[in-house]
Amino acid sequence: TQIFVGRHLMHEVTSPQAFEMLKEKGIQIKHPELTWAVLDHVIPTDDRTRPYKDKQAELMAKTLEDNVKDSNIVYFAPGFGQGICHVVFPEQGILWPGQLAVCGDSHTCTYGAFGVLAFGIGTTQVSHVLATQTLAMDKSKVRRINFNGELQKGVTAKDITLYMIKKLGVEGGVGYAYEFGGEVIDKLDMEGRMTLCNMAVEGGARSGYINPDKTTFEYIKGKPFAPKEFEKAIEYWKSIISDKDAEYDDVVDINASLIEPMVTWGINPEQTLSIEEIIPDGFPEDVYEYMGLKSGQKIQGIPVDVVFIGSCTNGRLSDLETAASLLKGRKVSVKTLVVPGSEYIKSKAEKKGLDKIFKDAGAEWRFPGCSMCLAMNPDRLEGKQRSASTSNRNFKGRQGSPNGRTHLMSPLTAAASAIEGKLTDPRKYL
Repeated sequence: TQIFVGRHLMHEVTSPQAFEMLKEKGIQIKHPELTWAVLDHVIPTDDRTRPYKDKQAELMAKTLEDNVKDSNIVYFAPGFGQGICHVVFPEQGILWPGQLAVCGDSHTCTYGAFGVLAFGIGTTQVSHVLATQTLAMDKSKVRRINFNGELQKGVTAKDITLYMIKKLGVEGGVGYAYEFGGEVIDKLDMEGRMTLCNMAVEGGARSGYINPDKTTFEYIKGKPFAPKEFEKAIEYWKSIISDKDAEYDDVVDINASLIEPMVTWGINPEQTLSIEEIIPDGFPEDVYEYMGLKSGQKIQGIPVDVVFIGSCTNGRLSDLETAASLLKGRKVSVKTLVVPGSEYIKSKAEKKGLDKIFKDAGAEWRFPGCSMCLAMNPDRLEGKQRSASTSNRNFKGRQGSPNGRTHLMSPLTAAASAIEGKLTDPRKYL
């Protein structure tokens, strides 16, 4: 089925070849007004001086700047709202319920938090959307996942996400779109909902989705790109909510009151434990070898070398606030990077004095960008360093060193681990 794309979002990594394909064929961009761009993957977070020290990063930045200028596309440049794509585009009010949104990035499913059907596409598809504003796609099966119960103290959206992936597996969602609901989701703010939808793809699903409600509408209201006729827009948004008697291909119920602070121990997000558990046996030997861990070992207390708080999963204001609440008046004992998801968040955090809390604690307060989530900028692990990270992927080599070890967790757990220099249960500080 050929479907109209309501929102096409771009960054510097998957767009250059797409623009090149169009130039070679002399094709104009069909709807530049439905296309937005940002620089996030390669941009350094410590020094913004141009040209960037990394020649490849400078070339990619320059190429994106030239392409958006030639095409009349709105571009959130450094100094003008720059940040991580999946943080910037929602905070600007670009995503509206009922749309189809695509981006050449696998974590595009973040936008499902707004009642948007959103997923990542490849470079060839990026060029196709630029040329036609449409995309051919097959209908996914839909799995409804209900999170019910009351969350324990110290348990966040990141924890319920890791718990879900552990339960359903990294391939459990293949062929599915996940629709999240239940009383826990109803109470989650938009930032928590974005964290959950962001990692739907890590569970194998094409997209994650939450029905829009009052929380959604309030978040979009007043944003720069929010609809002008807002009340009229809300009427339509309410009409697309799933019917109470909707039938799903599969339904999963999760008792969220059983969830504790979670942390990954292995080389994919399914290999996850609660902070109080011990490392299981029965996994391939190379997993234990790579991670430098043994079955039967407690996950809590394992020393870490670096803590990274940021990314499109957990680089929003509420994430920084929860980390700061733990670090206030305390000191970190290992290298700790705090990287806001956007310039807007950085500015808001600084107005609240969060930067001072982080700096006083001994952490580094950086400029926005993808940073240590992936190995495309100077923020990387070295050798066999072990990180406590609020990002979304813990594959071998993901954070820059072919031997670097990554443990995924919430900003709360990361902050507690920064204080002690080892994987730590944050509840002891609450």
